[in-house]
Formats: sequence, structure tokens, C-alpha cells
Amino acid sequence: MALLCCHLPTPLGEMLAVASDRGLCLLEFDTQQRADRELAQVEAARGGPAQEGRNATLDQLAVELAEYFAGRRQRFGVPLDLVGTPFQIAAWQALLHIPYGRTRSYAEQARAIGRPTATRAVAAANGQNKISIVVPCHRVIGSDGSLTGFGGGLPRKRALLALESGAKQRDWISDAGRPACR
Repeated sequence: MALLCCHLPTPLGEMLAVASDRGLCLLEFDTQQRADRELAQVEAARGGPAQEGRNATLDQLAVELAEYFAGRRQRFGVPLDLVGTPFQIAAWQALLHIPYGRTRSYAEQARAIGRPTATRAVAAANGQNKISIVVPCHRVIGSDGSLTGFGGGLPRKRALLALESGAKQRDWISDAGRPACR
């Protein structure tokens, strides 16, 4: 199975995107070491190294991300090829059901997948989500309403939630800053 990768600019920093023939496998802010680790996991799971290039999935993703950041898209239609354990995939699929502009606690997520006592395991699975923004782990917050854990950093999480609440772009970008891209 061929893996293709490209870098996509966003208002919050450049992102690394990887897709297989089946769909999107990885979307992470490229300024993170975790992107390298997750890329290695995807390559191991899909049988080979990713090559620089584009396919229909990556082209669709580029359009949908631009629409999302412009406030014109609330749901992504890009096909997904999730790489994880069955539990992680169940947790990630539950993330896809959190409505745009809404948040859920980790405990609510655990109940949503039928594992009400697995709050910490759900939090760990969210932390292993390889498809940032499209699989909206940024919509999960602490039970007390606090912003907790996001691989892209809390300023980006805050910015994504502000974007989804209808804040003007200058407000949510200034909150997150403009992270350096490589």
C-alpha cells in the first residue's frame, strides 16, 4: 500500500499529512517531535515509508482544511484510514460524533464508547490520535471545563475551539500565536 505525504499550511502552523490508498492516516502539526513518531507508526502499520506526493485524499484534505479555517466547513468528508488499536479506533470514531462548536469531557467520551470506567484509557487514546482537527480530539476537555492535553499544544487547542465558537480569525490566531514552521 503506497503512502504519500505532503505539508499543508494552516493559520496555526504547517501540518504534515499522510494518506494511504484508503484514506488519511496522519495529520499533525509539523513542528512537533510526535509527528515523527506517529509517522513511523503509520509507516510500520501500512508496510513502508511515505513518499512525498499527493493523491485525491490529500488534495481533498487541503481544500477542506482551508474551508475549515475560513469558517466555511464544520464536518470533514475526507476518507480516513485510522491506524491504532481497536480501542483507540473506537475512541477516535466517537470523537467524530462531537458536534462542531461543542465540547465533551473525557468521562462523557468513555460513556459514549460504552466504557464508563475507562476515562483514563480514553484520554490516552485521544493523546494517540494521529489525525488532528479532522478527528477532533481538541473538542475533549476536563470534567471541570479546563483545557487539558492536546498534541498541538494548548494555545492551538484554545484557537481551534475559539474558531469553532465563531470568534473572528484575528482573535483566535492571536491567541495561538503563529508557531514556527520548518
